Amino acid sequence: MVWLVVGLVLFLGVHSVSIVSPQGRHALAGRLGEGGFKGLYSLLSFVGLVLMVWGYGLARQAPVVIYTPPTGLRHAALLLMVPVFVLLLAAYLPGRIQRATRHPMLLAVKLWATAHLLANGTLADVLLFGGFLAWAVADRISVKRRAAAGLLRNAPALPGSAANDAMALVAGLAIYAALAFWVHAWMFGVRPLG
Repeated sequence: MVWLVVGLVLFLGVHSVSIVSPQGRHALAGRLGEGGFKGLYSLLSFVGLVLMVWGYGLARQAPVVIYTPPTGLRHAALLLMVPVFVLLLAAYLPGRIQRATRHPMLLAVKLWATAHLLANGTLADVLLFGGFLAWAVADRISVKRRAAAGLLRNAPALPGSAANDAMALVAGLAIYAALAFWVHAWMFGVRPLG
């Protein structure tokens, strides 16, 4: 469980620089240079991700059950997961989905984490998915505050298109189907539809 927590703290900590200090990312990039900042950010994120995955795998070998979800919640989790990959792709494919949700990636993380908390009740699940849910909520609040204070430095908006929405929808649903029917069982040993 220790490695899971260390990985979570490292991964989510790196991704929380702007939450904790709205000017923090720019100050660090100023000190390290943009390339140095991105390199350090990527390295720490990767190490955190590896430790998190490894720690979660270790924790699953001796699970500490906090709650046992009823079957109905597992079905609800499957439904909550349907838009997740559509939203993830919409974050990079400007269109109506991106405009309507404003921050599709954060919404996708919130839905993904909530779905997994509904379907899983071990301590490792609560730490992993609860941590990501708390981070996504905090980041969304932070984004609103930074935008209101004029502290967000957004890249120029790319033109949106219906084709981007169609690509996000078709590819997102295809990824969902592949994960639900095959990939999730292969990667994690759990069959969501089995």
